[in-house]
Order: sequence, then C-alpha cells, then structure tokens
Amino acid sequence: MKIKTFQFGEIKYSQKKVINFESGLFGFESLKKFLFIKPDDNLFYWLNSIESPDIAFPMFGVRVLDENFPQEENHEAFGIVVLNANPLNITVNLKAPVYINQNTKAGFQKIIDSDNYPVNYNLFTGQ
Repeated sequence: MKIKTFQFGEIKYSQKKVINFESGLFGFESLKKFLFIKPDDNLFYWLNSIESPDIAFPMFGVRVLDENFPQEENHEAFGIVVLNANPLNITVNLKAPVYINQNTKAGFQKIIDSDNYPVNYNLFTGQ
C-alpha cells in the first residue's frame, strides 16, 4: 500500500506497520490509522495519518525529558511537538501524551491529571 504525505512524499507501507487508535487523537477523533515514522536524520518521530495523509504530528519520546513520566503498561509515551522556526519556541505537550505499543500496533492519548506536566513544555533552552 502507498500514501502520499506532505512531510515525506510517497511512502510504501504494509498493514502490519499501521498503528491503530481506537478513539483517534484529541481533535482528530475520526482518524484511527497512523504510520509511526522515524527518519534517520530527524530528532523527531512522526505520526502520519493514513486516512488523511496531509496530517502528521511530530512526536518526541518524553522519557528522554523525564524518566519518571507516567507510563502505561507495554506502551511508550510520546509528546506531540509544536514546531517553530525559532528552536527556543519549540514545545512538547506533556499534558496529553500519546501512548504507543509497537508490538500490538495500538495507541491512545490521555490527559495527565497533574500540574507537573504542562501543555507547552519548552524542548530547548537558551543556555
């Protein structure tokens, strides 16, 4: 199978690579099937919709930022990144992480009920 993406052009994939989000993502509940992409030359992972290939979310593994970040059994937590031309303004959403199980190809998003995890966490600092 193939999709034509905005970010990566045409991508070939097999059904076994599709991550299924039963409830979709917040604000994108109708999108259920995504490819999880890690380009070799990129700091970010990408979650690209199969149903709407122009929609892709840059993702960052949050355990790199906080080894005690709330985990879900057999799932890895990722924050959705808001990119900006100025690297100091790039943020990661730690409040509503996306959890992905690479083995079962299932994912979900949930809100962390704690003030310790902001919606706009600055990924880079000026120091």
